[in-house]
Amino acid sequence: MRDKKNNVILEEYDNEFSYERSKTNLNIEFNRVAFIFFVFLIISVIYSIQLLHLGSLKKMMNNIKPTITKKNYRADIIDRNGNYLVKTVDSINVGIHPAKVIDKKHLLLMLNHIYKNKNFSEIKNKLDQDKFFYLEKNIRPKRYEELMMLGDKSISSEASLIRLYPQDNLFSHIIGQIDGDNNGISGIEKFFNEELKKINEPLKLTVDLDIQFLIREELLRFQKIFKAKGSAAILMNVNNGEILSMVSLPDFNLNKRETIKDVNYINRITKGTYELGSVFKTFTIASGINAGLIEPDTEFLDSKKIISCGKNHNIEEYDNKMPSDLTVEQILIKSGNIGSVRIARKVGIERHKSFLKTIGILDKIDFDIAEVGKPLAIDWNEGCKLETIAFGHGITTTILQLAKGYSIITNGGFDIKPTLIKKISDSNEKKKVLKNDVSKKMNSILRKVVSEGTAKLVNVEGYQVGGKTGTAEQVNNSIYSNIKINTLASIFPTENPKYVLVVMLESTKNNKEYIYEYRDGSGFKLKGSPRNTAGWTSVEAAGKIIDKIGPILATKYIEN
Repeated sequence: MRDKKNNVILEEYDNEFSYERSKTNLNIEFNRVAFIFFVFLIISVIYSIQLLHLGSLKKMMNNIKPTITKKNYRADIIDRNGNYLVKTVDSINVGIHPAKVIDKKHLLLMLNHIYKNKNFSEIKNKLDQDKFFYLEKNIRPKRYEELMMLGDKSISSEASLIRLYPQDNLFSHIIGQIDGDNNGISGIEKFFNEELKKINEPLKLTVDLDIQFLIREELLRFQKIFKAKGSAAILMNVNNGEILSMVSLPDFNLNKRETIKDVNYINRITKGTYELGSVFKTFTIASGINAGLIEPDTEFLDSKKIISCGKNHNIEEYDNKMPSDLTVEQILIKSGNIGSVRIARKVGIERHKSFLKTIGILDKIDFDIAEVGKPLAIDWNEGCKLETIAFGHGITTTILQLAKGYSIITNGGFDIKPTLIKKISDSNEKKKVLKNDVSKKMNSILRKVVSEGTAKLVNVEGYQVGGKTGTAEQVNNSIYSNIKINTLASIFPTENPKYVLVVMLESTKNNKEYIYEYRDGSGFKLKGSPRNTAGWTSVEAAGKIIDKIGPILATKYIEN
């Protein structure tokens, strides 16, 4: 009995012992599961928070632009019809503040993942300094998003602006260039630098994109045909001075922002000063008419082929077949040198000098860009200065001033100010600087120069073109060379002039293969250039230009 009792007690003890051990194991298993669950819970919470953060960041990236104030704002520039010539576009610059970098190695690792081909030795050197630096300017939206999603406080962004030139080369000499800080350094960009930073509306110019394109295309073509070193053309309203087109070749692509040092890229309309030859004979005759000393039918008889003036200086007629007896009108039609000299002597130095000053030929012109040439000073008492100026030698001016002069003598004698800026309304106040009958008489003569004289190839049907040719020899080291400056100054329509068109080709050569088509209705064609003169180069180019732009002018600006 005692043994049984002991056995029972032993069994109860064993069961109790066994139970306690099972309870301990259960607690251990429960604690392990709870710990694992807790770890997963923490990871899930962290992951969820990260997803929410990234989602909100991405949404912010899609909807919110940098709040940094834009720098270097510049207004857009448009042509007279609202076409963009210059456009300012929003952009973003991203930079790094080295002082705010917490972990440089981690930052470089992240940047290396975004920028596969960037020079990181340079970035590392900059990070070792305390000065802020730009990581990338004009950044693409996708890359900007990648950088901002790094969440690094050392990376900051600023709103910026890009200056774009949709027309590339087309208006390069007019618009000009800007520097790296968006400040104008030439052209309209420089002259109106402060205004472009302040005005909210686009700056409207007087130029016409379509006309500019057509004139440039023809200039490029004829520059190639006659192998010219450069060329230029200006089309201007003779009544208000608005410039519809101003082309100088060679030109350059404004979007490339290249530093141009080659003098051949000079603005030949405004900056280059030239002796322009026989186009000045028009001024000589207009000066005489304005002084009341001659009329178109005034005769100059018994003119010699050579005359002397000054010390050992002779002036010759360019054509030995020039008649000895000519009227004033015929002198201009046939482009006589001696006849022009005789008229100038009749007018005298003081009156002719005053006339040229009145029409804006002698002094530096006030214009809308800084690139403006200054005509060389003239010693009127030196040698044969009056006589040579009578036919365009010994006097320099710009093509812009030539266009102004032709405008004044053909628009009724009213002064004008050439401009590239479109005004809200034209001023009704006009200053009359020449006598009433000068324009009427001069327009008739200029018309005959085209219909009968040296400029027949610009006699475009329906446009009543009038004008005068000028073939001048370039001066190199104070010596006249064989290099030609060939110019046509034209106005149309002569019955009531609206436009002046000046075309200049520099350093031309004859073309033996070019086919000329006469405009006299005969259908006659001529192969090859007979002479390297304005009548066979610039006049031909001007005729083709008017063929192209004439219909636009006749329809678009019929009321203007």
